[in-house]
Amino acid sequence: MAKQVVPEEKRRRRRPTRSGTVLSERLIVEAALRLLREHGSTGLTARRLGLALDCDPSTLYRYFRGMDDLTLAIGDALIGQALRGWGPTGEWRADLRAIGLRIHAAYVAHPQAAQLTASRVTGRANELAADEAVLDVLRRAGFPLPETVRVYHAFIDQTLAFAALDAASLALPRAAQRADDAVWHSTYARLPAATHPRIAEAAPLLSTRMPTSAYPTALDMLLDSAATLLPPPPTT
Repeated sequence: MAKQVVPEEKRRRRRPTRSGTVLSERLIVEAALRLLREHGSTGLTARRLGLALDCDPSTLYRYFRGMDDLTLAIGDALIGQALRGWGPTGEWRADLRAIGLRIHAAYVAHPQAAQLTASRVTGRANELAADEAVLDVLRRAGFPLPETVRVYHAFIDQTLAFAALDAASLALPRAAQRADDAVWHSTYARLPAATHPRIAEAAPLLSTRMPTSAYPTALDMLLDSAATLLPPPPTT
């Protein structure tokens, strides 16, 4: 049976941990992010988190129904980091580009957490705020409702897909990252035009671009496509 989550105000009145820290959802999520960064997804356990917070692991279940509930809170925290300081300018394309880049950056800043959470739907406050912001930008720009949902779907899924892809690369051991990047020089750049003419002509550009994220380019392409769905302005 799932454990009942105690309301936040009641948790705050409870005794501090052995080290004198008063626990909160935010502190637990921050500790979880540190563990993910240091040990990867397999290293995030209630026992290890309890050790990091100097509390009994069972205490965590006063804040979260289980480790999956904590995972959702971690994903929502990443979205909250992305939204912090953002505000609409009234320029729909610039606003969507800023939101997308912010979300992508927040996830790749925590690659191990991104791998764990990018595919999840949290239904929590920050996720809802991000979705509301994207939908509002599109509607205020004049997109009809069906096209708004269509663009929103592609925008969110593309952003999270690239975040997961780029995070997976960043989560690799450094040696593996360097080896992957070196292939563009050691293999692709040395292919003869006689057997691989298109790779040979593109090799200098490929070796420069491929180790970087394609998300900004893909985002601009998506926004270019979205612009064609806007109804023409009314004639006077």
